[in-house]
Amino acid sequence: MLNETVQPQPENRSNPETDLGALAEHLSVIADALRKTTNGAHDLENTASHALRPHINTQGTPQTASPSGGHSSAQGPAPSPFHPTDIKAKRIRYANLARDAYAIRRRRGTIFANDELFGEPAWDILLDLYIAHAESKPVSVSSACIGSAAPPTTGLRWLGVLSENELILRQHDPEDQRRVLVRLTEKGLTAMDEYFASTGMAA
Repeated sequence: MLNETVQPQPENRSNPETDLGALAEHLSVIADALRKTTNGAHDLENTASHALRPHINTQGTPQTASPSGGHSSAQGPAPSPFHPTDIKAKRIRYANLARDAYAIRRRRGTIFANDELFGEPAWDILLDLYIAHAESKPVSVSSACIGSAAPPTTGLRWLGVLSENELILRQHDPEDQRRVLVRLTEKGLTAMDEYFASTGMAA
């Protein structure tokens, strides 16, 4: 019978309890590092979300925070600088300003006995049409020419210029196809709104 030789096993000099403690400490360090990384990412996400969140300025216009800390207007067309609920009331007040401006221009021409000295047919037409819009009154081409305070041919020419600039629109009267009406476009109305708002006289 052969004698089996037993190989001596290497002695494990480490303490199991010490190894487990070191492992637990190592895992704790990893967990803390992951927690800090997660919190940092969460804070970064909140900061980015806050920076991109639309802000509302005092005029009710949506704005987005810029990297420099300021605000820039949100993208998209703005038909009017005012909220739809108060635009009608504002246009009534602005129409009063337009009416006063138009009357002053006519009085000036009367005093100097010559409207052509201060003639601005395009502006007179815009004032006249803005007043008519606020009063919901239709304006014919012939009336618009009279409102220009210029000869009919001059008035017609300026109506053409305003139409080319998309500030006015000519269309047939639905009740009388022989009659052509003139009105301000949305672009024209918005431009007039912004003009009177910029004066600050009806604030």
